[in-house]
Amino acid sequence: MTNARRQSSFLVGLIGSAIQASLTPAMHEREADENGLRYIYRLIDIEKLGLGVNALPELLTAVERTGFAGVNVTHPFKQAVIPLLHDLSDAARALGAVNTVVLSNGRRIGHNTDWWGFAESFRRGMPDAKRERVVQLGAGGAGAAVGHAALTLGVAQLMIVDTDRARAEHIAASLAQRFGEGRAAAPRDLATTLSEADGLINATPVGMAKYPGLPLPAELLRRELWVADIIYFPLETELLRHARMLGCRTLDGGGMAVFQAAEAFRLFTGVTPDAERMRRHFAAMTHG
Repeated sequence: MTNARRQSSFLVGLIGSAIQASLTPAMHEREADENGLRYIYRLIDIEKLGLGVNALPELLTAVERTGFAGVNVTHPFKQAVIPLLHDLSDAARALGAVNTVVLSNGRRIGHNTDWWGFAESFRRGMPDAKRERVVQLGAGGAGAAVGHAALTLGVAQLMIVDTDRARAEHIAASLAQRFGEGRAAAPRDLATTLSEADGLINATPVGMAKYPGLPLPAELLRRELWVADIIYFPLETELLRHARMLGCRTLDGGGMAVFQAAEAFRLFTGVTPDAERMRRHFAAMTHG
């Protein structure tokens, strides 16, 4: 491939906790095969390795020294990784969260492909959804990216709720600074706020196989809401199952997973992948 980084073999990975069920390695490796690249995608799971979150500097040094082209970074490291990098893309700097680190010539460059992944998934899955007022649950690394995507998509007012209120206020203030005063806020009363909203986005880990359950009381959901979740394992979270039972329009985390992976693949290899082909492969893996 003439547009690859003068190489045809790549070693990459994912650093995170409780990631054994991740479909990302299979997505990347299959797309690499389709492009005639030799590509190995490793899972570096601190839970399986019996390591704490303080192992991140050591892990980054290890992948750098062993010739990795880059790594994806997931929960709980999307913000913790930033001080360990040499430079950030504009999106990663604005969001204060990184999910892709490119390792090249002794330098570590942080990118964020999560926001684009969510935006692309929403554009394709809910192009005509009403977006006057939207409630977002979660103000962590993924929440920062999803909030950026929501306002880019034209949400007039994004209300961010997090168990850590200070974190929600910080992200809301940062978004309002970038997108305009009043575009984002951190309300105190979830019930009242959600009763006046068009849609709900779950950007918390609640609903993942590792963290089962609902990220909010089920009685706050109502038929008129559209509901989007960024979790893709399982693809149908408890939140989406409840929402569908009520008759809500829903969007699962599959699209975001595919489109962020496609962009990360391009950053690692210099080769533009076929995102629709990756989506078909993802669907085949998740639906058997």
